[in-house]
Amino acid sequence: MKEKVYGYARVSTKEQHEDRQISALLKAGIEKEDIFIDKQSGKDFNRPKYKKLLRRLKKGDAVFISSIDRLGRNYAEIMDQWRIMTREKEVDVVVLDMPLLDTRQKGDDLTGIFIADLVLQILSYVAQKERENIRARQAEGIAAAKARGVKFGRQKMAVPPNFRKVAIRWRRKEITLKEALEELKVGRTYFFKKIKELGI
Repeated sequence: MKEKVYGYARVSTKEQHEDRQISALLKAGIEKEDIFIDKQSGKDFNRPKYKKLLRRLKKGDAVFISSIDRLGRNYAEIMDQWRIMTREKEVDVVVLDMPLLDTRQKGDDLTGIFIADLVLQILSYVAQKERENIRARQAEGIAAAKARGVKFGRQKMAVPPNFRKVAIRWRRKEITLKEALEELKVGRTYFFKKIKELGI
């Protein structure tokens, strides 16, 4: 039986469009009916079309994706899915925006997979280091800002000077709750919280 070539596309939300990915896959020669599309986040990896694609794959088939991040949220997940396809399913994977990630490039049976695995490992390492560097820079920035006296978190809202007076009028039913909130320019939750705190 002749090997099949499939395409996979994913958009993170239902509002996003997959047109760019589909266009790239069609240009690569994938038939429209052989393109699997998921319109949901990769958050829990519960993607029905992706799972359907995995079930359909046979040894020797090939899967095209527009970019490596279509396989998962992070490099640990991406590498896991890469291993499933190339090792367990024994299919080729072609990443259109990164020619080195193409397991079909074979001088012998292992060369293409070896090169692609190596590139993926390097990308994973670089991505991990970049995440660590970002976290380190954020921590340094926060520490420096705190040293300068910058306060973090939500600023405490000052109690309006006329709060007690308006609250007492509301208690006496001289004004409605709506009128009290409008006069104080505060929300309902804040109003009742302060009444309790001030013992009005």
